[in-house]
Amino acid sequence: MKLHELEKNIGATHRRKRVGRGPGSGLGKTSGRGQKGQKARSGGSINPVFEGGQLPLYRRLPKRGFTNARFKIRYATINVEDLNAFEDGTVVTPALLKDKGIIKKGLDGLKVLGNGKLERKLTIQANKFSTSALEKIKESGSKAEVI
Repeated sequence: MKLHELEKNIGATHRRKRVGRGPGSGLGKTSGRGQKGQKARSGGSINPVFEGGQLPLYRRLPKRGFTNARFKIRYATINVEDLNAFEDGTVVTPALLKDKGIIKKGLDGLKVLGNGKLERKLTIQANKFSTSALEKIKESGSKAEVI
């Protein structure tokens, strides 16, 4: 087989649908859109969810269940490697981190995560610690205090 012998499979290509072209095409006059109405107009499309003014399904169904979204606790997070910015012997508190600009919002507390390595001896005060963070804090000789 050579490049000039290549052909497309039968049925792979279709003739272009030329709407509004005389009686023989079957798509003349109204171009297959029917008579008048919203769907006959240009740009006239209806939202697939719209039910013609009938009360929509999502409003007919009862609201069920409980969502805890309003009451969930959101922690500001920080990694162990970010604590290397402090000098040895510093007591790291959420207020100090906020002053330094390491955390932007206090949210509902501070959680220390275990990404990276801690190379300083610090006393870290936070609301929560991940298990990997606790391991790395003890490994470096630092202390972790839960507030």
